[in-house]
Amino acid sequence: MMNANDFVEGMKAYVFFYPLIMSIAWLIGGVFFYWRREKGQSKEPPPLESHPMVSVLIPAHNEERDLRDAVTSISQNAYENLEVIVINDASTDGTQDVIEALMKEYPALRAVRLTENMGKANALNAALPMTKGEVIVTLDADSMLDRHAIEWAVWHFIHFPRVGAVTGNPRVRNRTTLLAKIQTAEYASVISLIKRTQRLVGKLMTVSGVVAAWRKTALVSVGGWDPRSVTDDIDMTWRLETRFWDIRYEPNMLCWMLVPETLRGIWHQRLRWAQGGVEVIRLHRGVWKDWRERRIWPIYIEYVLGILWSYAFLAYFLLWVVSQLTGVGREIVGNPFWGWNGAVIACVCLLQFAVSIVLDMRYDKDLWKVIFWVVWYPVAYWAFNATAAAVSFPKGMLRSMEQPATWVSPDRGVR
Repeated sequence: MMNANDFVEGMKAYVFFYPLIMSIAWLIGGVFFYWRREKGQSKEPPPLESHPMVSVLIPAHNEERDLRDAVTSISQNAYENLEVIVINDASTDGTQDVIEALMKEYPALRAVRLTENMGKANALNAALPMTKGEVIVTLDADSMLDRHAIEWAVWHFIHFPRVGAVTGNPRVRNRTTLLAKIQTAEYASVISLIKRTQRLVGKLMTVSGVVAAWRKTALVSVGGWDPRSVTDDIDMTWRLETRFWDIRYEPNMLCWMLVPETLRGIWHQRLRWAQGGVEVIRLHRGVWKDWRERRIWPIYIEYVLGILWSYAFLAYFLLWVVSQLTGVGREIVGNPFWGWNGAVIACVCLLQFAVSIVLDMRYDKDLWKVIFWVVWYPVAYWAFNATAAAVSFPKGMLRSMEQPATWVSPDRGVR
């Protein structure tokens, strides 16, 4: 029978080995994806046999500062057969004035104005019936789309009829603070590697909500976006994949986004991400009853193990602090990241960061400049994200799914 000492040792081992094993898995998956899909690939967009119409939807809630950048980036896109629709979701600032000025500057620009804030998913659903395109691109109002991003996405839809969505490769454009620099490294070393690895498995946990392309018939087949979800991107990813639509990761589908640069801003962002993930695994637990859904099981298991790790990390950290302060159990509760453990974690983290930066410098040539700041990711960011996941779990499990999830304009960083 397991005693207290065995339980503590088991918790310590899980806290140490889980991130180590996942980092190695992401490294292998990322390198293999690069070797199969990216190595030797031309930087020029692929030639297209046809040019289906693309509808770009830009939902905006209190985005007067950054909306112009997003619309201007679309107007400069190399793909010409497109339309742009901006959705003003009950903004209380000068967003509508910006939209009206943009419509004078770009006569083809169309707009939807909603009087009640009912969330990003509802805003997208309101504009969807207005679209003429076979492909729908959703872009956050604080982002700038790369000139050739749409061409890279459209190629997948033309050649693979089962592709329901293509997730893009967001890059951080505000890098003036420590938090922003850490996130710049995170998007390359964690998020990009995870997406590469998950794509090899065959299923993604989520598209990047900041920029994604969707086959319109796929969106219609699942009834559009779900207004109840706090993370429309995670929810739609799972609803498409459980209906056997294929979702691709396209590293060349670049966009340049703004990230939070305050602790409050990033805290609210991570709470929302974590809660959205919990809601998804809660609503889609039925995938275990269908053998045809087996390819999504590893993604489900990985997410659940990540939540368990967050609680184990926090619990063990508290035990360690108490043991250091009181002396009780000090010989049992040791720091899982001290001594050789810490050296192993540090080496794997540095290897992960180095490999990811080498892979992603193709798309972001200044990425190497943030290498100095990545040391803070395992030191402080793990605890931050683990706390957000632990706090969000009961919210995601207990929240009523009958009410729409409204939104507020997040922290967009400093100029």
